[in-house]
Amino acid sequence: MSGKTHKIWLKISSILSMLYAALFFLGSIPKTKGAIEFVLDISSWPFDNVQNYDANTTEFLSAISGGILFGWAILIWLLSSKIYDLAPEQVRKIVLISLLSWFVVDSSGSIFSGNSNNAVTNIFLLIILVGPLWVPAKNIKYAT
Repeated sequence: MSGKTHKIWLKISSILSMLYAALFFLGSIPKTKGAIEFVLDISSWPFDNVQNYDANTTEFLSAISGGILFGWAILIWLLSSKIYDLAPEQVRKIVLISLLSWFVVDSSGSIFSGNSNNAVTNIFLLIILVGPLWVPAKNIKYAT
């Protein structure tokens, strides 16, 4: 594995987070909220069309969530492209800790809100987002 693998995976994590942020943003617009309602319905399995964005406060919260998630995605992108070469292990740890923090808070909140199936889904999403970032940067052989 090369240092390029970490940088590529950081960008993959960033792009996936941007896509999810876009879904939340679209949830703030009444005509385009169907996509995030679908994702939430799958996340709170079983698929039963119970999840909805009928309340204005839900649309507002979706806008805020989308904005925060998009900012997080941009931060990961910039860390991978501007800082990684200077401090690969620190960048890896920063992103890894932030992903683990998301996982704990999101999964705990899902369980407390009666959507424990989402905590299980989050395990798979965590594995995808973290990918090779579990491997310390000091163990990566850099191409010279």
